[in-house]
Parts: sequence; C-alpha cells; structure tokens
Amino acid sequence: MKEGLVNFRGIKEGIYIFIKEGDFQNIKGELENKLNESIDFFKGANILGIKGEDLSEEEISELLQIMANKYKLHISEDGLPSYLDEPSFYMGIDEGMTKFINTTIRSGQVIEYGGNIVIIGDVNPGALIKAKGNIIILGTLRGVAHAGVDGNQEAIVAAYDLQPTQLRIANIIGRRPDGEVFTFRLPEVAKVHDGEVLIEPYLPRK
Repeated sequence: MKEGLVNFRGIKEGIYIFIKEGDFQNIKGELENKLNESIDFFKGANILGIKGEDLSEEEISELLQIMANKYKLHISEDGLPSYLDEPSFYMGIDEGMTKFINTTIRSGQVIEYGGNIVIIGDVNPGALIKAKGNIIILGTLRGVAHAGVDGNQEAIVAAYDLQPTQLRIANIIGRRPDGEVFTFRLPEVAKVHDGEVLIEPYLPRK
C-alpha cells in the first residue's frame, strides 16, 4: 500500500498503525479507504494500536472504534494507552459517524446503527431505534428509542415532540419530570442527569 497519512507496519505480534500529522477528517477518510481496499488482509489480524503525530486520545479512540465497530477488526488490549484499557463505547457523539433516514419509521421497523441516527420524520408506536451515539428525530417520537446502547451516558435523544413508549440512554430508562407537563411546542431533549434520564424542553442559548 502506498505511503500517505496512514501507514501500517506488521510485526510478529500483529499490526501497528502509524498516523502522520494532518487534517483528522483526511486521516479518517484515508484509513477507511485503505481498509476497504485490503479488508481481507486485515481480517483475523491483531491490531496492536495507533501511533500518531499530534493525535488526541479522543481521535485515537474514534479511529479504533471505526475499525472495531464498522470493520469488525480485533483490537488488542496490549500496548494501548491506559485510557483504552477501560470499558469503551462510541465516542463520536459530538462529531462522528451519522446515519440519516428521510422517512417515517413505522410499527415493526427496527433501525440500528453504530453511530448517531438522524430521522427526518416521525417514529410511530411499535418502532425501535437503537444507536451507539445520539438519536435526533425531526418529528414526533412515539416508539422506543435507545441511545448510547454500548454504555455512553453522554448520548442524547432529541425530537420535536417526545412521547416515547420507552426511552433509554445507556442502561438508564428515561422519564418525564414529576407533575403535570405543559408543552410549549418546543423541541425536547432527553439526557442523563444525576443518574437519571430526564426529558426537558430545548431552550436555545441566546
């Protein structure tokens, strides 16, 4: 494979990935292009880790998540930075892989994705949406939504109108605030706060 921002070096124990300094979006694109071109070569290989010039821990984690979740490659725990020895989950909730769906999701449909999901339409009762990242619905949520399915409690669920059959972030089931709920035709956001998932109106900062 030709030299570039992303280069692979094999040793007896497995493969290291060396990343040169450059724009992170270009690095991600080149990594995926090279994996797509030679995926048969990498399947079954032991990915020992990433050595990068000026890469942050979050960027390294995102690259490893792409390889593990999208390409199903084996990531070794040996030799990785200590923060990666901890239980990992999808980190791209601020800027990461996102699936856009431009239709209403009907009863019986199940939508799953290893990143963020944006639905331009409603989610009807009996439908299930599961994402490792955020779930954003440009419509009404009446079905089941589960964000942060692999444990990321920073994920959110947002919709123009949240009326879920069930709403969950990581392993925490959501609820609306106690007492009578008044709607002001504002978008709503569900997020984890003090160990609970709370649904609140979205009030943009001025």
